[in-house]
Amino acid sequence: MGLDFLDNGSIFEHAITCAEFGRFHYFLLTLCGLIYMNCAISVSVVSFVLPSAQCDFQLSSSDKGLLNAVPLLGMLLGAYFWGCLADMHGRKKALIAALLVDGLFSLLSSFLTFFWPFLFCRFFSGFGLSGYLGICFSYLGEFQPKIYREKVLSWLEMFWTVGIILLPLVAWGIIPLPNHYNIGGLLQYSSWNIFLTLCSLPSILLALWLTQFPESPKFLLECGEFDEALECLKRIYTANTGEPGDAYPVRSLIENEVRCSVISIQSKRSLRSMKTVKTPKDLKNLLNEVWYQTKEMFKPPHLKNTLLTCLIQFGLTSSYYTLMMWFPELFNRFETFERQQPGVDVSVCQVSSVYIEQDGALNTADLCGSAVGESVYSHTLWIGVACIPTSLWMPLCVHRLGAKFFLVMSLFVSGIAAAALYFVKNAMQNLILSCLFEAFSGLGISVLLCIMVDLFPTNMRVMAAAASATFGRLGSLMANITFGLLIDSHCILLIIIFSSLLIISGLLSLALPNGNDKDLD
Repeated sequence: MGLDFLDNGSIFEHAITCAEFGRFHYFLLTLCGLIYMNCAISVSVVSFVLPSAQCDFQLSSSDKGLLNAVPLLGMLLGAYFWGCLADMHGRKKALIAALLVDGLFSLLSSFLTFFWPFLFCRFFSGFGLSGYLGICFSYLGEFQPKIYREKVLSWLEMFWTVGIILLPLVAWGIIPLPNHYNIGGLLQYSSWNIFLTLCSLPSILLALWLTQFPESPKFLLECGEFDEALECLKRIYTANTGEPGDAYPVRSLIENEVRCSVISIQSKRSLRSMKTVKTPKDLKNLLNEVWYQTKEMFKPPHLKNTLLTCLIQFGLTSSYYTLMMWFPELFNRFETFERQQPGVDVSVCQVSSVYIEQDGALNTADLCGSAVGESVYSHTLWIGVACIPTSLWMPLCVHRLGAKFFLVMSLFVSGIAAAALYFVKNAMQNLILSCLFEAFSGLGISVLLCIMVDLFPTNMRVMAAAASATFGRLGSLMANITFGLLIDSHCILLIIIFSSLLIISGLLSLALPNGNDKDLD
């Protein structure tokens, strides 16, 4: 884009570099890291509820697949909505709104023990989750000088890992409790409801904290709001150096009249020029702008990158979210089988095919509440711990090896790990492969989001992330429903599907351009 580049470099990169790197950026990384950690918790929280809540809801395997899939349906439908909102009203406002939607509906769902109202609330929780998951990387990245951008974004993976570790610890401490309350003879409030209540609060608290941070200066500059962008940069400079804003060396973000004309031309074609929708004409103009922006992503020079990221997201996200949401259920099945038939080596597929069948029906009575074995929590905890090495490896070596290397490597390793699930013979082997899968597939998702910050210009960065996320959520939705339908009867087919999707995504990622520490477009 002509907006960002001068003969001697980018005016924005010069301005953000002059604001220096320090205290403000550490606080911002902490905030965005906690938001990303909350993503990890929110995505997987239902998987811990499934074994405990199945008696309250009388769930079959297909019902569990539906319960896992409904939040993903919300994420599918919400991704593009939040992308448009972020490009119209700013990254900060969209992030706050998305966090509140997720937090409030998740909080409401924690008081429900009726299946369909619960599904309704989890749908809107997923709808909000898709917003801050898609915007978080862009918001953080647009505050960073190019020399730090890739490394700072890479550290978000560590926060995701912390979320993966914290979730089973909290679940382990709460869900097995015998607490059960009957409110008014209608509302049942058990330990798993308490667990959901606690997991919903961080979204609301983080939204409140985010109100204390400024809008992205890159976004403000793209809007032509030069004074606001300059004040934002002065605020960053003061926080980092302790000097007053008047000491900030950049006096203006408008270099010359040519610069103004370029911005003016682009702002006319931007969604951000549409601030309100009050009449049918406004709605028509808004839809026209959304359509225009979408078409731009699917035209050269962005067509190749858009298609590649969408296809990679489809394969990676559908495999990751499905297996991660079902791992606690699979661990529970393994423990139940080994408790009934100790010393017998059995594969994942064999466990699923003989899963507690009695008189031709699944006996779920033994799997409720406290019957969920401790190994379900301990194994999931080990999965989180296994992510620590890769979470440290990437930010420490990303400048030397490049983000593309980590993406390709993570996809191939996780694909091989998924295929190897067919050959495991006991719960320990299953745990080891599950750890490998989570460590590398989770890394792949974070790396792809990092890469997309540099792949697309500011005026379509969030929408491009939303488009690829939409493909990923569509795959996750289809995969979770399919998993619930086939896990008890055609397990091998599921393993072939997921491992193939990851390997194909790895091959596609080879076609992505290499990162080069370029100025933020």
